[in-house]
Amino acid sequence: MKQINSILIANRGEIASRIIRTCKKMGISSIAVYSDADRNALYVKQADKAVFIGESNPALSYLDMGKIIQVAQSVKADAIHPGYGFLSENADFAKSCATAGIIFIGPNPEAIQAMGSKSEAKGLMEEHGVPTVPGYKGKDQSSTRLISEALKMDFPVLLKATAGGGGKGMRIVHKEADLESAIESAKRESLSSFGNDELIVEKYISSGRHIEIQIFGDQHGNAIHLLERECSIQRRYQKVIEESPSPVLTEALRKQMGESAVMAAKALNYDNAGTVEFIFEEKTGNYYFLEVNTRLQVEHPVTEEITGLDLVQMQIESAQGLALKIKQKNVRGCGYAIEARLYAEDAENDFTPVTGKILKFEYPEMDGLRIESAIESGSEISVFYDPMIAKIIIREENRQQAHRKLNYFLKNLVCLGTKTNQDFLLHLTEQADFINGNYDTHFIKDKINLKNIAAKTEEELFTACIAACLVDWNKRENSRGLLKSVPSGWRSSFYDYQKETYLHNDKELVLQYRYQDDLFYFKNGEELLSVSLIQVEGDEISFETKGLRWQFTVLKSGMDFYLHNADIGNLKIEQKERFPKKKKEKVKGGYEAPMPSQILKIMVKPNQEVKSGEALIVISSMKMENTIYAEEDGLIEEVYAKEGDNVEAGFLLMKLKSKEAIL
Repeated sequence: MKQINSILIANRGEIASRIIRTCKKMGISSIAVYSDADRNALYVKQADKAVFIGESNPALSYLDMGKIIQVAQSVKADAIHPGYGFLSENADFAKSCATAGIIFIGPNPEAIQAMGSKSEAKGLMEEHGVPTVPGYKGKDQSSTRLISEALKMDFPVLLKATAGGGGKGMRIVHKEADLESAIESAKRESLSSFGNDELIVEKYISSGRHIEIQIFGDQHGNAIHLLERECSIQRRYQKVIEESPSPVLTEALRKQMGESAVMAAKALNYDNAGTVEFIFEEKTGNYYFLEVNTRLQVEHPVTEEITGLDLVQMQIESAQGLALKIKQKNVRGCGYAIEARLYAEDAENDFTPVTGKILKFEYPEMDGLRIESAIESGSEISVFYDPMIAKIIIREENRQQAHRKLNYFLKNLVCLGTKTNQDFLLHLTEQADFINGNYDTHFIKDKINLKNIAAKTEEELFTACIAACLVDWNKRENSRGLLKSVPSGWRSSFYDYQKETYLHNDKELVLQYRYQDDLFYFKNGEELLSVSLIQVEGDEISFETKGLRWQFTVLKSGMDFYLHNADIGNLKIEQKERFPKKKKEKVKGGYEAPMPSQILKIMVKPNQEVKSGEALIVISSMKMENTIYAEEDGLIEEVYAKEGDNVEAGFLLMKLKSKEAIL
């Protein structure tokens, strides 16, 4: 047996924190690495030792194999744990670790390499009797051949990068006219994300469920499965909710899929944690192999909660050469677990990732709750990395109880300072089809109206404005140094009201109030509402009106108020300045960066004519590729960016003269 006394974690964020926790439990020294952007990150503080490895760009830090191994040697680490993402499924990295005399905590390089190409993986699974999706996985990667193979199938067809995952390099194509541009786009995104632009073409299963089986192997030829996870609730081909057991699997089907997953593991001589992903066609009961993730999954806590196993500990033990301590017959699922991913993103704007500072991150303590996060109050969400803030895991006796707890948690979670998908997750948990388990991988796209998720009523906005106003009033009152005997807000005319103006999504909200005899009186249309301020303590305020006590968390940054109430949810309102600054005028025909981004590809040049809907520029932010399209026919006047540039949100990328202006 190879003894591991110290582990360098070649990753960041919540997965680094997760690995550190098991290291501490096992008495193993943990060594974190960090980039410029992560210098003050929580996981860096949690580790026994931390080493700076370079710039924020992952290619110059977390993806630099030579640098990672050099650091591991310099601190005399026995092993490297790659987490997920970054170098976790890089066979060359696993080999380099072995060459350097460092244990790689993951499967053997041959297994990683075999599964590194979806086309080769598919062929191997077919050889070993694992059901696969019909399609093309050949070496001829010319657009002509890919188009030809796609036309042999019924539309829609699926283009999928053979390397990597997470929805990158994946396109659903509904008609022949879109094939060529979709192939180019998928190849470009795949090359950018994984350094490989090879694609496979498959039959697209329009109404399928994503079900994956956790597998585990050791270096003695043993392989088992640890039950399933249902991962069908997705956006941008990335998972949002994971649960186990799946609401649709019978015991017979669970056993059959588990056996198929173990067949896949044995075909690979698999010797660590992995996941076999299947697409399940509910109407036929058929399931098909998608891929093997040769690493720990983001959603591994779901499996840990129902089995009682520590998968990271099992990974470390297997890497040391220990045999599995559990046999297949002893694997039992107990209760139910669900995981929801909290992201910094704008759900109402097609889940566009956002950056910013988390001003406050606080949540209620509950039995059965597990939070995986490396975020704390004051943490920054960087443009360079995935925008996930936390994984919320609930374990309960049954699905109904766990869903109820998740709903309660989301109502009472305080995560303020930047937009998140918290309101979206809450809305999702209240949908009848979700509650009943009636969904597929298109549930969000087909069933959720994203535009109505964070909408607030007039009454809710009025109440939130009262909370903001009272917080400001209390601050002014406590800081008064002169004329303290004069009543607050004193006017020469008793009937004059004080006034505050707020903005919410460009809507102006005017609040008129006065303070008299320890009560506030707010005008709400024709009604005069009396409000009693109960307490302001730190960021928390409570007040009473109409016999109902309201509690808000309120944070102010500049002129912006960030508020949370369990019933109203999250919202941001802006206090209007008495002498507003002139806003930057929008350039007519201008196209701005919607978020901090890197320019990947510019599709047009000055004096080029374009049609409405034509692709203009491809940008990347937080590992996601987005294309900006022309909104009208016209002529490109000027291009202000160049490929490779990193630009801030609002940067003017190019200017287009409309067809009418030309004429």
